[in-house]
Amino acid sequence: MSERAFTLGIDVGTTSVKVVAVEDSGEVIAEAESTQPLATPRPGWTEQQPADWWDGACKAVREIVARLDGRQPDAVGLTGQMHGMVPLDADGEVIRPAILWNDQRTGDAVREIDAAIGRRTLIERGGNPAITGFQLAKVVWLKHAEPDSFRRLRHVLFPKDYLGFRLTGRAVAEPSDASGSNCFDLAKGVWDVDILSELGIAAELYPELVASDAIVGTVTEAAAAATGLRAGTPVVAGAGDNAAAATGLGLSSANPEQGSVSLGTSGVLFAPIARPTPDPMGRVHLFCHADGGYYLLGVTLAAAGSLQWLRDTLFPGMDFAELSALAESSAPGANGVLFQPYLAGERTPYMDPELRGAWRGLTLATRQADLIRAVLEGVAFSQRDSLEVMRPLTSPTRLLATGGGSRSRFWLQILADAMELPLTQLAGAPGASYGAALLAHRGLGGEAQPHLQEVASVAPKPDPALGAAYAEYRALSPGAL
Repeated sequence: MSERAFTLGIDVGTTSVKVVAVEDSGEVIAEAESTQPLATPRPGWTEQQPADWWDGACKAVREIVARLDGRQPDAVGLTGQMHGMVPLDADGEVIRPAILWNDQRTGDAVREIDAAIGRRTLIERGGNPAITGFQLAKVVWLKHAEPDSFRRLRHVLFPKDYLGFRLTGRAVAEPSDASGSNCFDLAKGVWDVDILSELGIAAELYPELVASDAIVGTVTEAAAAATGLRAGTPVVAGAGDNAAAATGLGLSSANPEQGSVSLGTSGVLFAPIARPTPDPMGRVHLFCHADGGYYLLGVTLAAAGSLQWLRDTLFPGMDFAELSALAESSAPGANGVLFQPYLAGERTPYMDPELRGAWRGLTLATRQADLIRAVLEGVAFSQRDSLEVMRPLTSPTRLLATGGGSRSRFWLQILADAMELPLTQLAGAPGASYGAALLAHRGLGGEAQPHLQEVASVAPKPDPALGAAYAEYRALSPGAL
């Protein structure tokens, strides 16, 4: 029997580089991962060395090629953490460490962008207000804080596109990452030259734009020697991690009825949408999807992260299954205890990095179980906040549930109750690297289908008590904290 065609998907994550090999049947045949350091040189700063991404990718790719007895992929697709800034000089050398998506140093830059462009214009043209984590604010920061570095700047890349540059020698970007820059015109699909000009930033710093499934080049001889790949292997642009992960789940802008909700460290509500229609107040993100359409993204910064904080702070040594079991002994509404999960500030719907978490309704009768259930419910309610903002724009009727928190059927039931939507639990939901591999198949003219295994469906059974607690929760303005 002849060997099936396969592609590699490479994901430049925040904690590691992950590589997956996927056959044209959609089946994963090999995986590898290489961890990498994260630097925090000052409070609120997060940086990484792009060289570490490259080294990690080379190591993981070599491991997969060896595991497959030297078989070579037909193409490579790329994905990675969004919003990061990789500054290169005229020789393609990295000028300074990459500034990442969760870096918070750019508050003054955001205020400068708002003053020069205006919040309404940013939302109407780019789908999002100026945000500290987005790439444009990082470039503005570099201009003022490190003028010598800015003078050397000739190319601004996203993390995955730096990897593409190392593989092929060609600097490009694609819409799903570009739409998270704050300087991309969603309707026209081009860099917004007017915004860049107002800020004194040369449009020439930004790379050529290509489609997410476009072949951007081939593996060079030097890259082949470093990675173990065959020189001449096609490299497909790929997509930012959210769009790539959605591709791996089969979520399409042609089918807006189905979205996804992720209970990872952060909580993410993904809703495909056919046209670039932003929330007028900019309370949810609007980005380009890898399929040529668009998607809305609601983000809770501390979802499972809130539960981990609770465990580490108040219940050390207890595993998450035990926490869930204890929470089940508390009634819906957590006996009047409400939790606001703003432990790391908040994105949707407040877009406020200074927002802080709180428990409300504590009494002498509050038990451990109430505290835990309140955290689970508070995260679910925050996801409902995202859904409420999206509803005038799109209305998903079914959600695929992913992320570590989705392994808890109890938490999924709370989430289904709060959102009043059916959820489908998946076994081993694929990550962004899987979606990048599918995009590589698409770039070759194929159409590998996602290989998903559903565990169970959780139907919505709204509980009146929980509904009452939810209504009370929504009435509490974060401004009152």
